[in-house]
Amino acid sequence: MAGFDLLVLAPVGSITALLFAAYLAFSIMKKDQGNDRMKEIALAVRTGAKAYLKRQYLGVSIFFAVVFCVLLFLALKGYLVIFVPFAFLTGGLFSGLSGFIGMSIATQASNRTAAGAMKSLNSGLRVAFSSGAVMGLTVVGLGLLDLSIWYYFLDWYYSTHAIPVGTDKITAITSTMLCFGMGASSQALFARVGGGIFTKAADVGADLVGKVEAGIPEDDPRNPAVIADNVGDNVGDVAGMGADLYESYVGSIVATSALGVAASLGSGIDGVKFVTVPMVMAAVGVVASIIGTFFVKSREEASQKVLLAALRKGVFSSSLLVAIISFPLVIYTLGMSYIGVYYSVLAGLFAGVLIGLVTEYYTSSGFPPTRSIADSATTGPATVIISGLAVGMMSTALPVIIVCLAILASYFLSGGANNFNAGLYGVAISAVGMLSTLGITLATDAYGPVADNAGGNAEMSHLPPEVRKRTDALDALGNTTAATGKGFAIGSAALTALALIAAYRDQLVLSGKELKLNLLEPTLLVGLFLGGMLPFLFCSMTMRAVGRAAGKIVVEVRRQFKEIKGLMEGKAKPDYARCVTIATAAAQKEMIMPSLLAITAPIAVGLLVGIEAVAGLLTGATVTGFVLAIMMANSGGAWDNAKKYIEEGNHGGKGSPAHKAAVSGDTVGDPFKDTSGPSLNILIKLMSMVSIVFASFIMAHTLVK
Repeated sequence: MAGFDLLVLAPVGSITALLFAAYLAFSIMKKDQGNDRMKEIALAVRTGAKAYLKRQYLGVSIFFAVVFCVLLFLALKGYLVIFVPFAFLTGGLFSGLSGFIGMSIATQASNRTAAGAMKSLNSGLRVAFSSGAVMGLTVVGLGLLDLSIWYYFLDWYYSTHAIPVGTDKITAITSTMLCFGMGASSQALFARVGGGIFTKAADVGADLVGKVEAGIPEDDPRNPAVIADNVGDNVGDVAGMGADLYESYVGSIVATSALGVAASLGSGIDGVKFVTVPMVMAAVGVVASIIGTFFVKSREEASQKVLLAALRKGVFSSSLLVAIISFPLVIYTLGMSYIGVYYSVLAGLFAGVLIGLVTEYYTSSGFPPTRSIADSATTGPATVIISGLAVGMMSTALPVIIVCLAILASYFLSGGANNFNAGLYGVAISAVGMLSTLGITLATDAYGPVADNAGGNAEMSHLPPEVRKRTDALDALGNTTAATGKGFAIGSAALTALALIAAYRDQLVLSGKELKLNLLEPTLLVGLFLGGMLPFLFCSMTMRAVGRAAGKIVVEVRRQFKEIKGLMEGKAKPDYARCVTIATAAAQKEMIMPSLLAITAPIAVGLLVGIEAVAGLLTGATVTGFVLAIMMANSGGAWDNAKKYIEEGNHGGKGSPAHKAAVSGDTVGDPFKDTSGPSLNILIKLMSMVSIVFASFIMAHTLVK
């Protein structure tokens, strides 16, 4: 079985990714750390970030212990396979581990990036990008490792033990692997929401009191919230993002694998071969991403155009390699009759690149949308907020059209007109194609927080102005690449969510129940309305959480400015640790309710309204969550870069009325792009995962039979 033999490339790819990530990490640690002041600041940020994660993981571990017991009880009662509770734990463990490793390297890289920027722009870029590459390759490496371990273990187990009644070996394997995505999604949501609340509470508090009220520069060492702000960049934008995209990555692979089994029925091809394609394609993406990292370099010119071109070379070269290698992979595994699967991969790759380009257009200060927001700052904060919202709403059109075209293309090209399951497999494999180059896509995203921290380190260490200019150039680009990364995540989430809804249907079929997916079915309509509402309710809860936490930081910063004698004159040192403690406590408290909403909603709707209502809930949440997430991510990125565009000297520069108005817009955009928006793609997939895991239980106990 040649197709089955290719599966060995998955664990090989995972080990390759982890080894190269280790090589990059060791090379970063050898870089110049800068002077003693730079080391001191980096140590303070590192200590705060580790303290936050320790407290977060302690709280999350309690949640995982409770859910593990619930799943184990359901497994013993016969509703689940006995391995599901353990798969749930490993999914959460690897998701959290990927975020922790990425954050640990990021906190080591910030001062080294600043030291590199003292030499040249390219030196700073290489350190920051290498740090991001550690995160990207760790995520894909651990994701493939977890998948490989479970696949080979379950394959061995079901070869020597009884297979569950009513199924075959490959179906039993994929349905169990699908459930471990619930653990990854749960960990990702806690990490994204908690980290997002922390980072934006600190950022908003620091900006409102420091920049607007006190009139001091960004990252000024006199600001008591400045260390908390830098800590937040790491726990939210690095650790949270790593857990988030780990979940996106493995979710797309396991969903595609599960649908591949259904697509194989009646085809005359072993279902194992359909499972082979997404897992091996992920391994191919690892190699392509590693090669792509060597293309990222820049000339000594601090402009977004040059830096964007440097990063694009890496991403485009990786995508091209995947496109080339996927062709023989699909043909060798499935045969020429399934050439449409390869076209589906291309559709996903192409859609991902296009979404990235659209995101750059709407969030980079080099293009009209962001500059129009900067222009509106001359007439006050209200017009800044109006224009930022308008840009974000406008930016949803093209990504939605791109994803719709990708869905249609991948469905019909893979044979959906003749085989419904084959068409769904094509849609799912396009999501894998979009995320296959995640190793380098995430690297271009994760380097942004490192560059941001490097700028803070340069400011607080009183380095020469040209160093801050270089780090600001890297940071401004980081806002654009971060928005691009979020676009990739939410675009793939929309495709993966469709696959997961289909997997939910298949799970019910395995349990002997057919879904009535008639749009005139009242329970389905109720589910659609509830699902459409949930992303807005979720965003309200997370936005209000940021507002409450930021309010506590504002009060504390004002208190220190008022009570600590000589602080504004630079003769006294602020109490940085107090702001870190306040933000940590607030984030841990505020993340609970939004996270529980995603887990309890599908179970409650299923038990009270019926299994059709759950399908409606998932569909409605996918549609509105996808659009809302794009709008929030792009509005936030555009507001932030409009502020930086003014800080470059346009419309009066720093300290001008236009700058203060732009800061107000940026404070609104902060929770948009770093808390609520990026959490939505996890929300829609976690609800799907929960629905799949609890499908048998809901079907047995629903009030609507």
